[in-house]
Amino acid sequence: MSKSHDTVAFTGRILIGVLFLMSGLSKIAAPAATQGFIASVGLPLPVVAYSAAVTVEILGSALLIAGVQTRLVAAGMTVFTLATALAFHNHFADQNQLIHFMKNIAIMGGLLQVVAFGGGQLSVDRLLSRRPAPAASAALYPAE
Repeated sequence: MSKSHDTVAFTGRILIGVLFLMSGLSKIAAPAATQGFIASVGLPLPVVAYSAAVTVEILGSALLIAGVQTRLVAAGMTVFTLATALAFHNHFADQNQLIHFMKNIAIMGGLLQVVAFGGGQLSVDRLLSRRPAPAASAALYPAE
């Protein structure tokens, strides 16, 4: 990838990550309202679901932005986003719900691009891949 592609990939991770981060922070700011909304759609264990959602959104966004285990995190967030779309935005006769469902589908498309192409040069994954393991480096690069 060129430097401009790396910058675009990093910017894309930031934009998707910030979306999840803001959503997680809004849930932290209004836990009772969020748990009530979860219960209102008939999901069991709203407190557990709330905790899981906050964890995925806050931790997942931080890992995605930093580029740590980027492909795995993006895949997990894709599954989370699909589950959210199906659970909360499934009344397609309501134009607003259909728009929210399609927005989630678009977010999944962006996340799947991250799954396909990884974090790029501007990621923690790339930094870690450049560092040879101490034991392996001696075997791979014997003294001359």
